[in-house]
Amino acid sequence: MRKYEIMYIVKANLDDASRQALVDSLHSIFTKDGGVVTKVDEWGIKEYAYPINDETKGYYVVIKVEAKAETIAEFNRLARIDTNVIRFLIVNEEE
Repeated sequence: MRKYEIMYIVKANLDDASRQALVDSLHSIFTKDGGVVTKVDEWGIKEYAYPINDETKGYYVVIKVEAKAETIAEFNRLARIDTNVIRFLIVNEEE
């Protein structure tokens, strides 16, 4: 398994319960396939430098995970499908 750092932004207008459910579902992608979420850093609601899809704020989350490449591909697929995920970035920490 490789180490990755992932930052993603979810919609700021979600209520706390919906946002937590979304964050938990995204993190469960890694844990159900044998991966480990080693660190979760929730930055909270921040203002964008420029509007994205007519929105000016988002809820930022940064996580560190150890996972297989297939699991990262599945996260990539599901994050692209979910309309509540505005943007995400996956960085391989081993390179």
